Amino acid sequence: MISSLFGKTKPINYIILLVFLFGFYWMVHLYLFQKRYSPDQLLEQLFILGCLMFTIFLVDFIVKRNKLSRMNSLALMYYMLLIVVFPEVLIDSNGIFCSFFLLLSVRRIISLRSLKNIKLKLFDATLWIMVASLFYEWALLYLILVFIALYFYDARNIRNWLVPFVAAITFALIAIAIQVLRNDPYSLFEHYDFNHDFSSVFFFDWGNSSILGFYVVFVILCGFLAYLKLGTIGVGKLVTMRLVLLLFIIGLVINLLNSTAENHPILITFFPAMVFITAYVETIKKDRFKEIVLLITMIVPFFVLITNILL
Repeated sequence: MISSLFGKTKPINYIILLVFLFGFYWMVHLYLFQKRYSPDQLLEQLFILGCLMFTIFLVDFIVKRNKLSRMNSLALMYYMLLIVVFPEVLIDSNGIFCSFFLLLSVRRIISLRSLKNIKLKLFDATLWIMVASLFYEWALLYLILVFIALYFYDARNIRNWLVPFVAAITFALIAIAIQVLRNDPYSLFEHYDFNHDFSSVFFFDWGNSSILGFYVVFVILCGFLAYLKLGTIGVGKLVTMRLVLLLFIIGLVINLLNSTAENHPILITFFPAMVFITAYVETIKKDRFKEIVLLITMIVPFFVLITNILL
């Protein structure tokens, strides 16, 4: 039943997921975290929610355009279920905006495999990462991915290696100019202080740490099983999967460095996690076993959510 509903791309799937996201967003804010908003703040929250909903379409575009999954809605379903497991990401507007701009960068990085307009794609990817760093300064670590992708696809062209530096300098000049016009030329430098707090209550809370640990193990296991199955389908797909793995690892490092009671950057790991989980589920040949896996992976997130609410 689940595979028949989300196993294909249908307009009803998008409607179901977006309506659920809309309702779940307000439930988390108003009930789970007891937030109260003035009319002006409510408009701001609607804008943030709109950005999150647009992120869903961006995720779907990246997955379909780069053939990271088959023509189905399983990837979007798992992206939504990860939000259910970690509902705190919905109260972190910085994490939502950072994730959005990082996805714009990922779109350009993965498309490098076509070997077309490489300089433009490198410039765009670097620029979007720089914009994402305005929300989480540690997002600059994703610049590593730009150079690794360049090494995979076109390492011999020396000029390409200079493009990310040009993009970073362009961003810096524009940002500094805007700050000068605002009579606050030093705030940009103060933003990039790269503070980290390993004593955060987030990691020392048994519930949070156990959920995070299970999440990491589960995603890596799904990725490993999918990688074994994908070993026979060609080098191009395997290179893309390696980039997705690096996305996940860098996201976990940022989550370790930036997580506090207010910051929840785990959202930036949802895209690669979703790709691995979907890739594994799609390799299951037996329909009955696949249906059982889909059912379990749908029930567990809501079980975790209810457990957290009750405790």
